Amino acid sequence: MITVSGLDVTFRNGRRSIHAVRGVSFTVEAGETFGIVGESGSGKSTVLKAIAGLVESTSTRLEIDGRAASKRRSRQDRRLLQFVFQDPYASLHPRQTVDEILREPLVIHSIPGKDEKVKAAIADVGLSPLHRFRYPHQLSGGQRQRVAIARALILQPPIMLLDEPTSALDVSVQAEILNLLSKLRKSYSLTSILVSHDLGVVAHLCDRIAIMQFGALVEVVSADDLRSGTVKTDYTRELIAASRGFTRAPA
Repeated sequence: MITVSGLDVTFRNGRRSIHAVRGVSFTVEAGETFGIVGESGSGKSTVLKAIAGLVESTSTRLEIDGRAASKRRSRQDRRLLQFVFQDPYASLHPRQTVDEILREPLVIHSIPGKDEKVKAAIADVGLSPLHRFRYPHQLSGGQRQRVAIARALILQPPIMLLDEPTSALDVSVQAEILNLLSKLRKSYSLTSILVSHDLGVVAHLCDRIAIMQFGALVEVVSADDLRSGTVKTDYTRELIAASRGFTRAPA
């Protein structure tokens, strides 16, 4: 469903340039949830934005659903994949109600049956009909992220890109959103890429996980290998050790 080969992203500010992503290559099969993990600044979110066409990139090959992705994405290209951002409060229009937020993609793509689709999307993400005409500031963080997920799914795209979708939420709410994403993956037959710094999150949701460091892909492992620590590189072992916390040495 997704093929990435030799992906490079460079940001420029005057004479200064930052090579944020360096020759990243991987594939994602139809129906798979693929994870990308790494510490802050490793380039994982930039890879996701490059696939979505939100940042300029160069690549040897970038294909989405068997077609080469052009630098200037068409409306049809953008309907193939939808993005869920890290901060649901920042990604939702503060002066639009939930109804208006969910209706907007349907209007842009001239899709009929808007009222029924909005109602169905609200129900699919576990929100009440009472939330439909509320504004983002009247919702909790978890409810806002449910709205963001509903907005991504309302066009029924085959691909969903998730950029740390639980990191801005309380721990108790994180579990609810992860369970929701797991359920929606099956009911919508989604292909997904999930970016996170939390190894527990990706091991719970993903089939395979790419490890990134300094803009480069270090290795790709299965979720079972990540849980068991059966990995090839020292950096991945260090990430696993860090995710388990530390034990204070005896005095």
